[in-house]
Amino acid sequence: MLKKSIVLSGAAPYLGGKKRLAAQISEIVARIPHTMYAEPFVGMGGMFFRRHMIPCHEVINDINGEVINFFRVVQKHAPELLRTLRFAFSSRALFIEGIETPPHLLTEIERAARFYYLQRNCFGGKVSGRNFGVDKKRSRFNIRQLKKHVIALHKRLAGTVIECLPYGDFIERYDTEGTLFYLDPPYLGCETGYGKKVFERADFARLATRLASISGSFILSLNDVPEVREIFSAFHIEAVSTVYTISSNSQKAGEVLISNRPI
Repeated sequence: MLKKSIVLSGAAPYLGGKKRLAAQISEIVARIPHTMYAEPFVGMGGMFFRRHMIPCHEVINDINGEVINFFRVVQKHAPELLRTLRFAFSSRALFIEGIETPPHLLTEIERAARFYYLQRNCFGGKVSGRNFGVDKKRSRFNIRQLKKHVIALHKRLAGTVIECLPYGDFIERYDTEGTLFYLDPPYLGCETGYGKKVFERADFARLATRLASISGSFILSLNDVPEVREIFSAFHIEAVSTVYTISSNSQKAGEVLISNRPI
């Protein structure tokens, strides 16, 4: 039984975010019966927070420890996170200082604040090799404007299970007949943008093999290239079009939604 949920934007810009396709995917998710919704590659929640119908059990996961630390802090310590960020503003100097600060020297709340600040200010939502982003229309970081959003994320995460596991372990642990997995891994050819050995070219074939044996349902989004269609040829594949926007430049692009059931 699904219930209505407040639709929010993702927590921060993130490489491969689903802003353009979220509404379409959300409609597909709502049509598939499920008692558990699980994301092995949650990123900044570009799809997780934009769904309008949700089940009683939700689980999110990412292998990036900074991502998971951020969500756990938002879930349990949102007021403290906002207090840590209360004097922050968009600044190249502060951005560079954040880049150069080793996360292991910080508390969990300071780590979350650092990560959130960097993602809000970086160019293109990059996770690895970040550069300061310049926006000529607005400030990329205004805590007064972001405060309500962080509190809304905190409320939305109530009851959500948060994991930090390799995607294969996560799928095995949460696979049931009532599970719906939504997977948004790095796109083929873009693996290095997420950091070394986070997701490699061989992982696409491993993922296809793993998904072929699950008891539940899945929806997988990837870029529409021949190699993707070949690797996942055993499943239903539907082409969709979207627009990539980087630094105010828009470009049409083709993607595919892949599933073990008709979509």
